[in-house]
Amino acid sequence: MSQSKSQRKKIAVVTGASAGIGCEITKELARNGYMVYACARRLEPMEQLTFQFGSDSVKPYKLDISKPEEIVTFAGFLRTTLPDGKLDLLYNNAGQSCTFAAMDATDAVIEQCFKVNVFGHVNMCRELSQFLVNSRGTIVFTGSLAGVVSFPFGSIYSASKAAIHQYARGLHLEMKPFGVRVINAITGGVATDIADKRPLPENSIYNFPEGRDAFNSRKTMAKDNKPMPAEAYAKQLVQDILSSRDPVDVYRGTFATIMRFVMILVPYWLLEKGLSRKFKLDKVNSALKLKQKNKGD
Repeated sequence: MSQSKSQRKKIAVVTGASAGIGCEITKELARNGYMVYACARRLEPMEQLTFQFGSDSVKPYKLDISKPEEIVTFAGFLRTTLPDGKLDLLYNNAGQSCTFAAMDATDAVIEQCFKVNVFGHVNMCRELSQFLVNSRGTIVFTGSLAGVVSFPFGSIYSASKAAIHQYARGLHLEMKPFGVRVINAITGGVATDIADKRPLPENSIYNFPEGRDAFNSRKTMAKDNKPMPAEAYAKQLVQDILSSRDPVDVYRGTFATIMRFVMILVPYWLLEKGLSRKFKLDKVNSALKLKQKNKGD
């Protein structure tokens, strides 16, 4: 005999579940009675999740959301396995860092960033939409403060996050008639290993001592600003999911709420001045001025 609706175990899909936020979200959902399809490009890091919570609570699935054909295959897999064709939660967490000066970002770098941070999430929502409509479920996006304010050496990443913020807001409005909630988690500092480890390109216009120093200060931004533990972040987000409230944007993580009001109250020229000082671009400016002066003497 099939389970009644009240007894049916809720089912979630979490992308980028092999580490960081995705891993902790998977754990927290499992603790709250969900069965989670934990999706990532590599299965090995997720084996401990199945060991910890059991195969009835966490099922790893190899998925690269930057490849549309893999998403289509995954949707077909769910079509044959979901009870009553219902998916209660799609958590779009997979992300691609992109720390480069705006003039250094190549086509390949830009394309990969948008394939993961934008196109992959859009494709997941489209291909899995009917399962979410069937359950009147919830869609979550891991947004970013970078989508609200463009930090130095992060313009491409910021552009990708701003794009997914606007997609989430439009989706929130469009899915209301179908009873599907959409949450855009505008995320501040969280202790994860997502920081970009790629070096400054040799041909970068910032490849001089002060420029390299500014670039490195941006790369260590998250860990230098007391990031929230990923476990604590996951608890907050799962509470947002379990709540009956329906805001499109929630601000979570270190400095998220503060920066929300800074963007409203502080003139942009003043914010830019503060960012220039924090990320040592004022020293870059001074070094370039001195170089120009010496050249003219």
